[in-house]
Amino acid sequence: MIILFGLAGSGKGTQANALSEYFGWRTFSVGQVIRDTGRYNDTTNAGGLIPDDDVISLMTEQIEKATAEGFNVILDGYPRTEYQAKWLMGHMKDDISGAIILEVPKEELYQRLELRGREDDKSKDAIDRRWEIFEQNITPILEQLENNNIPVLRIDGVGEVEAVTDRLIKAVKELDPEATKQENDVNGEEIEKSYGE
Repeated sequence: MIILFGLAGSGKGTQANALSEYFGWRTFSVGQVIRDTGRYNDTTNAGGLIPDDDVISLMTEQIEKATAEGFNVILDGYPRTEYQAKWLMGHMKDDISGAIILEVPKEELYQRLELRGREDDKSKDAIDRRWEIFEQNITPILEQLENNNIPVLRIDGVGEVEAVTDRLIKAVKELDPEATKQENDVNGEEIEKSYGE
């Protein structure tokens, strides 16, 4: 299992899907899993966070289902808080090969989010709030990973989508030497080669 972190607009959703296609792994975006429930739209549109236990329950269900079907997993933006990280370390630590942080300057992130045009990206205040929450939470999350000897790599997320994907593929192989390219399409759809997601 690989954890992929990045600020909103960093391209981690697109990149997680590209890695899923390359390696034949399942990818789970915590944001998408939450949106799919339809129960938290008011909170997410305001830039707020969903209760930790709700997120843990939703994500664990997806991870366990994929694992039972024999798939490795890419976690897109999960864990989001120290509490979630502690839970993950307590229950799934042995399944985690490492974490990757996709780094992009904020000036470029604003431009990407304008292009994305999603409802929860329209308010600059909401975007700033989400970034503030991410930055407050990432340090204690990384401390949890480091305390449990989970390696963390920082990857430059600037440039053409395919170039960033190539950097991430190398990073995944470094964290999980058994990861290999798969020919089977596990998602059944073409990955959008843009920063739209």
